[in-house]
Amino acid sequence: MTATSTHDTQPPREQFTGQVGFILSAIGSAIGLGNIWRFPGVAYENGGGAFMVPYVIALLTAGIPILFLDYALGHRFRGGPPTALRRAKSWLETLGWFQVMICFVIAIYYAAIIAWALSFFVYSFDLRWGDDTAGFFTGEYLQLSDTANGGPWFSLDFVPAVLIPLLLVWVATIAVLAGGIAKGIEKANVIFLPLLVVAFAVLVVRAVFLDGAGDGLNALFTPDWGALGDPNVWIAAYGQIFFSLSVAFGIMITYSSYRKRKANLTSPGLVVAFSNSGFEMLAGIGVFAALGFLAHEQGIAVGELEGITGPILSFVTFPAVVSQMPAGPLFGALFFGALAMAGFTSLISILQVVSAGIQEKFGLTRRQAVTGLGVVAGVVSVVGFSTTTGLIALDTIDNWSNNIGIVASAVLMCIFLIWVLRMGPELRYHLTGVSTFPVGRWWYICVGAIVPAVLAYMLVSRIVDLVQNGYEGYDETYLLYAGWGTLVVLVVGAVLLTLPRWRVDPDRFDAWPTYPPVASAAATSGKETDR
Repeated sequence: MTATSTHDTQPPREQFTGQVGFILSAIGSAIGLGNIWRFPGVAYENGGGAFMVPYVIALLTAGIPILFLDYALGHRFRGGPPTALRRAKSWLETLGWFQVMICFVIAIYYAAIIAWALSFFVYSFDLRWGDDTAGFFTGEYLQLSDTANGGPWFSLDFVPAVLIPLLLVWVATIAVLAGGIAKGIEKANVIFLPLLVVAFAVLVVRAVFLDGAGDGLNALFTPDWGALGDPNVWIAAYGQIFFSLSVAFGIMITYSSYRKRKANLTSPGLVVAFSNSGFEMLAGIGVFAALGFLAHEQGIAVGELEGITGPILSFVTFPAVVSQMPAGPLFGALFFGALAMAGFTSLISILQVVSAGIQEKFGLTRRQAVTGLGVVAGVVSVVGFSTTTGLIALDTIDNWSNNIGIVASAVLMCIFLIWVLRMGPELRYHLTGVSTFPVGRWWYICVGAIVPAVLAYMLVSRIVDLVQNGYEGYDETYLLYAGWGTLVVLVVGAVLLTLPRWRVDPDRFDAWPTYPPVASAAATSGKETDR
C-alpha cells in the first residue's frame, strides 16, 4: 500500500497547498472571539498571574494531546467527523454527526456576533454609542425585549441594524466556502490572519501607553498563589484551553483530512497551540491595559469595573474605553475590525465541518453542499438572532451547546477511542509515522485519563448547576425549550443523519500507513476495509 493508493469510488480529496496554508487556517480557526473576550477575564478572576501555572499545565496535558487526537483521526481516516469516526468503527458515525450538529448550531449564532462587530466597526467612526454604552447596545442597537416586565422570550420583530450585517456575513461565508479549501478557506486565512494580528498588535501597543495602563496590567498579572489551591481555578484553566483550541467538535478532524498523506502533523500542531496561547496573552495585555485606562478615567480601581468578560466587555466596556482615549475612532475601528476577522476565520472553519459531512455522505459537490447549507443556516440564523430576543437566545443556546454539547463530545470520543476500541497505539503510531516530532506514551495518559476525567467533572458539575439553579435567571420554561431543547436537537439530528445510506461507501478505504506495521499489506488492507 502506498501513500497515494485509493479506490476508484473515492473522488479526489481537496488539499491545502502546503504546511503554511494549513497552519494559518488552523490558527485562524483557533483564534476566535473567546481569545479576546474570554481569556483576560478568566485569568483575572482565577489568580491573575498565578493562573498561568494551571493554564500551561492544561495546555500540555489536555490541549495539545486532544489536538493531536483530532489530527490523527482526520488525517488517518481522510474525512470529516462522520466519515473518520465511521472508518474507525461503524457505530461511531453517530458521534461524528453529533459533532456536525454542534458546529451547525454554533455557526448560526456565531454569525450574529460577527454581525454585531461589523456594526460597531462602522459605529466607531462617529462614536455613535455615545456616553451610555450599555443602553446603546441592549436598547438602541439590539432593541432587547424586556422579559423582566412581560416582554416576549421569543419574537419575530427583526432589528434592521443586526439583520443587514448578518446577511452580509452569510454571503461572505458562502462565497469563501464555495471557493474550496485552497482557493477559499486557505486564501481567506492568508489574508485575514495577518491583518488580525497586525491590527490587534497596534491596538495593544497603543493601550499600554495609556494613563492607568500599568494598573490594569498589575491587576491581571499580580499572582494570587493561594488560588492554586482552589480546584475551580484548575477547572477554569482546562476549560479555557479546551474551548479556545477548537478541539473535539470536528474542526481539526476536518482540517487535517485535507492534508497530504505524507504530511507532518505534530510540529504544526505545536505551532498552532502555542500561537493560540500567544494571542490570548496578547489579548490579555491589550484588554487589561485598556481597562486600567478606563478605571483611571473614572477614578476607581480596576476591580470595581463591571463587564470585563464576554459580549459585555466587547460591546459595552470597550466602546466606553474608545470614547475616552485619544484617536478613539481609529482604535475602535481596529478593535472591532479585529473582532470581526477573528470571528470570521473561526466561522468558516465551523461551517466547513458541516459542509464536509454533507458532501461525503450524500455525494454532493462542494458548491451544492455549501449553497444548500448556507441558505438553510442563514435563514435559521436570521430568524433566531436578528430579532429583539436574539441576545437571549444566543446566550442560552451558546451555554448548552458549548458547556454540555462539546464537552460531552470530547469525553465520549476519548472513552470510545482509547478505552473501548483500544485505538491509542494505532493513532499514536500514525502521528509518529508521519511527523518529525514523535509522540510518546505520555499521550495515552493525557487522552485516556486526564482529559476525560477533567472534562467529565466539568460536564457533571455544569449539568447539576443548570438543573438546580437554572441559567441567568431566565424563565424555566424558556430554558427547557431553548436550552435543554438544543441538546435534543443535537442528538436527534445526529441519529437522523446517521440513518440514510452513503452515496459512496465510506468503508471501501485503506488507512495509511498500515497498522500494525508487522502485518502484511494484504492483511492490513483487509482489516481496514472491514472498518
